[in-house]
Amino acid sequence: MPLPLPPPLPLPLPLTLRPYRPATDSAFLLDWITGPTELLTWSGPSFSWPLDEAQLAAYATEPDRHTWTAVASDTGRPVGHISLRRHPDAPGARLGRVLLAPDARGRGLGEALLTQAVERAFGELGLPELDLGVYAHNTPAVRLYEKVGFRTHQVIRDVEQVDGIWWTALQMRLPAPEAAQ
Repeated sequence: MPLPLPPPLPLPLPLTLRPYRPATDSAFLLDWITGPTELLTWSGPSFSWPLDEAQLAAYATEPDRHTWTAVASDTGRPVGHISLRRHPDAPGARLGRVLLAPDARGRGLGEALLTQAVERAFGELGLPELDLGVYAHNTPAVRLYEKVGFRTHQVIRDVEQVDGIWWTALQMRLPAPEAAQ
């Protein structure tokens, strides 16, 4: 009788999350966000163009906000950013400010980034649900959020006008695994 196969070895994580450090990490965000349309896509109307270190430092100190930098596991180089902000008057938090370095896109790192943030939210932070907003035309982001389990619960039409085109926003929600049963 053949011996059972050992379980597969876990693959090394392509990235890890560490706390966002404005003094050093702001330079990466300023490099990755190259124009006002990109800024609006990343953050909605929360920041003004041109984005600068003062805005990013203030953002990182907002009450009830958790911000992380994603670093490549093999090099330690920052390759992404994500944050969440607890709701002040309701359970759960808003996930947002999801961004990958331009040269890190298209390699599955977005899913790793999002999965790790969701695991922290439901694990160590013990949140009952997450929600987020994404512009409907940002189809790679919408597909990624759906792949991780977020579902659209509201469509808000004509929330921003950019170059004469109205943008539609999707509000998406993900309950904690035990809440989903």
